[in-house]
Amino acid sequence: MAVDGNWEIVINSPMGAQKASLDIATNGTALTGTQQAAQGSGPLENGKVDGNAVSWSAKITSPMPLTLDFTGTVDGDKLSGSVKAGAFGSFPFSGNRV
Repeated sequence: MAVDGNWEIVINSPMGAQKASLDIATNGTALTGTQQAAQGSGPLENGKVDGNAVSWSAKITSPMPLTLDFTGTVDGDKLSGSVKAGAFGSFPFSGNRV
């Protein structure tokens, strides 16, 4: 399932809904791109794709420096899964291709 393109996602965290924009490209099983959000923007790291399963890490700077680890599933123009925020636990996220 192709994941390449632009996505708008919402992370349902204890601090409320956190929006982010993704620009994703794949090359074989490698996933690369950028994530932009009010909490911090930068390149995706450790990105992988396996069929319709995807995973990547992204760093944020606000409210504190933290690496977010995403795992998700692509279903057409929908993307959903969970994001692990270090010691703060995991939260669901979902989004759509734009």
